[in-house]
Amino acid sequence: MKLEIYDTTLRDGAQRTGISFSLSDKLRIAQKLAEIGFDFVEGGWSGSNPKDAKFFKKVKNLNLGKTIVCDFTMTSKDKKNLFSALNSGTKVITVVGKTWDLQVKEVLKISLKENLSLIKDTCKFFSSNKKRVFFDAEHFFDGFKSNPDYAIKCLKSAQEGKAERIILCDTNGGTLSWEVAEIIREVKKKIKVPLGIHAHNDSGLAVANTLVAVKEGVLQVQGTINGYGERCGNADLCQVIPNLQLKMGYYCLPKEKLSLLTELSKYVAEIANISPDPWQPFVGANAFSHKGGIHADAILKWEKSYQHIDPSLVGNFSKIVVSELSGKGNVLAKAKEFGISLNKKQAKKIAKKIKELENKGFHFEGADASLELLIRKTLFEKKPFFEVLNFKVFLESKYSKIISNANVKLKVKNKIVQTTANGNGPVNALDRAIKKGLLLFYPQLKNVNLTDYKVRILDGKKGTAAKVRVLIESSDKKGNRWYTVGASTNIVEASWQALSDSYEYFLLRSQKI
Repeated sequence: MKLEIYDTTLRDGAQRTGISFSLSDKLRIAQKLAEIGFDFVEGGWSGSNPKDAKFFKKVKNLNLGKTIVCDFTMTSKDKKNLFSALNSGTKVITVVGKTWDLQVKEVLKISLKENLSLIKDTCKFFSSNKKRVFFDAEHFFDGFKSNPDYAIKCLKSAQEGKAERIILCDTNGGTLSWEVAEIIREVKKKIKVPLGIHAHNDSGLAVANTLVAVKEGVLQVQGTINGYGERCGNADLCQVIPNLQLKMGYYCLPKEKLSLLTELSKYVAEIANISPDPWQPFVGANAFSHKGGIHADAILKWEKSYQHIDPSLVGNFSKIVVSELSGKGNVLAKAKEFGISLNKKQAKKIAKKIKELENKGFHFEGADASLELLIRKTLFEKKPFFEVLNFKVFLESKYSKIISNANVKLKVKNKIVQTTANGNGPVNALDRAIKKGLLLFYPQLKNVNLTDYKVRILDGKKGTAAKVRVLIESSDKKGNRWYTVGASTNIVEASWQALSDSYEYFLLRSQKI
């Protein structure tokens, strides 16, 4: 059975605190959703702000294939408010209306009868003007629990106004899954228009409630990419779609497009300027990662042993991580990933080394570049591209300003070079001094940038004397990213370890290429 997938990232998702899509952002996301095959994309609310009004003018110039763009509006007596949606040029208008009697009385401040007329008249206004009308029954589940007869009357009013779809909204996100099922069964006895579901995640049940609603026969599924939305967010379509298609047998997206779901998740996160959630089901970087030695050993023997689906179906992949919990199986798997051939004795030796270093504060789960260098050094395979013989970092308070300076002595290709550099803080000064010396021998390092720098206190009880772990993310102009780690009671030393690994790894990879 084909389900209608209705994305509301550009309106409901944009209501998440911290998200502010530009006009260009909205157009890019709409294009991406269309490329993947979403049925409907809610572009915004043309009558609420100039940016959304411009969006509907600009989106007409995009080739969106079969994807239909929808405008959003609310029930209103004022025809001026309705004309903005009517004139936006979309085939579909989604009308939101109150269906909870208490909301009608306390928020709209009108009679229950007047609200029924509003719903019917607003839907009829658009349908009589040859627009397809979807009715979002706001607060429906709360409304049904409060006054079931009135909630159904609201849906019937939309039906009389020729709404093509009636979407049942759990606007407060507080309805439990079995309540969703029971209420939908009752609605289907009295409403003939195809139903949809729009679930919020305030109880952590948005995805579950959406799946239950589909099981009960709703045709249209609404949600957002990565579950973005107001408060705790909306149903995450990156979880809903694979569950429906891979596990429940419904058709949501073409098979080849389903494998682009992980890419879509990261794409929208990047535009929203929100770090992707590594633990997000299906599409997260750690969704199919295996850390425990028993797990890793089993995965190497039989991939399904600790994976509920083949990760490639959603464009993801499995990976083995190493830590103090890892055995030689994890090390063998990671070495193979790096293109290094190990025997069991070597793997055991490296696993022991990893556990010793993690006991000192290192952490290799998120630092594959440092891990690869560690394996190669332990095997005595790798001659270093450079050595930092010594360094000094100076801090001076001068005229109410802190001045940072670093002196570094390097050995590169059997030559000694000394450099000095100022910087914005001791780590930046050290970074600039090391790079200054290395550029004399490896000019390709000019393409390397420090993208992110994170420091974690490992023992808060020791205060400023605590050991710290530094994780550095580096990148080059081609968009490659790699992660390195350092640990010490001295933050500068920990930073130096991670920085050195970063440059060493880049040079190693450049040599391979």
